[in-house]
Amino acid sequence: MLPVLKRFASRINTALDRHLPEQRLYLKSDTQTRFIRIRPLTQLAALSGSVAFVGWGMVASAIVLMDGVSTGSGKMAAARQQAIYEQHLNAISDERDMRADEAAQAQRRFNAALDEVSQMQSRLLLAEDRRRELQAGLEAVQGMLRTTVDERDAARDDARQLKVALADRTDGDAAEAGALLTAMTDALADTTRERDAAAETAMIASAETDELSEQRAAMQARNDAIFTQLEEAVSTSMEPLDRMFRAAGLDTDDLLREVRKGYSGAGGPLSSISMSTMSATSSPEEERANAILKGLQDMDIYRIAAMRAPLSMPLEARFRYSSPFGYRNDPKGAGRRFHAGVDMAAPIGTPILATGDGTVIRAGWVNGYGNMVEIRHNFGIETRYGHMSKIRVKAGDKVSRGDQIGDMGSTGRSTGSHLHYEVRVGDKVVNPMTFIKAGKDVF
Repeated sequence: MLPVLKRFASRINTALDRHLPEQRLYLKSDTQTRFIRIRPLTQLAALSGSVAFVGWGMVASAIVLMDGVSTGSGKMAAARQQAIYEQHLNAISDERDMRADEAAQAQRRFNAALDEVSQMQSRLLLAEDRRRELQAGLEAVQGMLRTTVDERDAARDDARQLKVALADRTDGDAAEAGALLTAMTDALADTTRERDAAAETAMIASAETDELSEQRAAMQARNDAIFTQLEEAVSTSMEPLDRMFRAAGLDTDDLLREVRKGYSGAGGPLSSISMSTMSATSSPEEERANAILKGLQDMDIYRIAAMRAPLSMPLEARFRYSSPFGYRNDPKGAGRRFHAGVDMAAPIGTPILATGDGTVIRAGWVNGYGNMVEIRHNFGIETRYGHMSKIRVKAGDKVSRGDQIGDMGSTGRSTGSHLHYEVRVGDKVVNPMTFIKAGKDVF
């Protein structure tokens, strides 16, 4: 086998000799001169090694350069994203302040309108009482007038009968009858004057009744316009809050009922309105005013619920979203699987914050999650924070929005430092981004 390899090497050296002739390296000492022959095959091997080393150096330098460029681009992109995010937060803050000012102005306008409505209702009730009194007086005058007319007609009949009887009597009887007739004529004249006075009083009362009716119609039209504006203002303010909680996957009716359980006291400026105690049934104005008050109460309850729900961000430091909610390719190669939360990547030790007020129900090692904290909030909502490097709370602790509950890490089933943030409503997992986006309308 060895002679075959030698012949094969000799043939290769012969073929390469035209391009890489044999070289000799002389080594001279004091007593003798020696040389080392460098055959073409050895030269080819040395040249190939040199080319490979130089090529490897160029490739490595290019990789390092590209990595530096990509790192710089990533930092610039992160800086731009941070600037855009801060601008968005400033815009949201300005809009929140503007909405708060609008709500305060609407409350002041509503209070002023309620005072004006109350005054108009008082004047309307007084006008209604006056109209009823005039109506009763008119009916009494009309009854008196009818009685007077009947008496006049009866007196006329008596006069005709007396004239007929007078023709058959003596002169003495005629004188007596004449005196009686004169007395009856005077009484009839008095009755006629009373009738005319009653008719004039009835006409005046009718005119006053018509004027009061017109004033009442004008006041009702003005009240209707005020109530319409208030109803539109309440509806406009309620719709964004209602959409926010529905977008977060919450039943607004159940949410209102649960908040009312903790705020069930009565009284104060938003109590139901009762304009009159003369009848058991409510007037349309009372019903509309009470509906507006209920809308304002619901708005207050929505604000209370927004402060108690987990709607804030679990991180204040800079981060990037590394994995969304839903089905994805498993990062450890386990195929396509469902991801029950969102992943936010940042350096190890980044503070992790509670997204809402609640009670810690679990704090420790959980399979898959690593070091995990689970918090129970109001309205049947629970949040989970996984892969922590350090846990700073224990089960049973009460936490508030913004409290630090741990440090970011890569414990459990993880490929790098990040936070796995998960939200559950009842026994159902929901997309945490729904809560985060909804919270931007509040905070």
